[in-house]
Amino acid sequence: MSKVVKKMMLDDLRSKMEGCRDFLVLDISGIDAITNNEMRLELAQKGITLLGVKNRLLQVVLRDNDVEALDETLAGPSTVVWGGEDIVGLSREIAAWAKKIDKLEIKGGSVDGQGVNSAGVTDISNGPSRLELIGQIAGLLLSPGANIAGALLGPGGTLSGQMKSIADTDEESGDAA
Repeated sequence: MSKVVKKMMLDDLRSKMEGCRDFLVLDISGIDAITNNEMRLELAQKGITLLGVKNRLLQVVLRDNDVEALDETLAGPSTVVWGGEDIVGLSREIAAWAKKIDKLEIKGGSVDGQGVNSAGVTDISNGPSRLELIGQIAGLLLSPGANIAGALLGPGGTLSGQMKSIADTDEESGDAA
């Protein structure tokens, strides 16, 4: 391959993966064409991109994006996958496809520029997503305020109930007299 063609391919890959620090690397070489197309179409509908790449060109782009070297992951045929709502959603989606298709191999990936092996990708897919974590943090932040409000409203409600009971008793005794 000539230097001009390599430079064009490198520039194209750089433009597609500009700023991308969360991605997975797959080996889909054993998948038949029909299954490959079905998978690509379904993932594209969810905003997930699959791109077959030359390992050396990907290493250059990753170095430019300040992503940790993935030398052991980038051996043999490689397909880079990125997109979706976050890396957890992407990992869940690809893990689900890996269960459906035996020949789909998850080789590893990158989470915020840190290299992750295949087992790490599986662990990520089992964890909470970004939105779930935000919800948990919000719940933790709001719980002390809810406890204080409950503590303040509890005695006030009891006092109010007792005063109403006394007032009702006074009305009944006033009607009887």
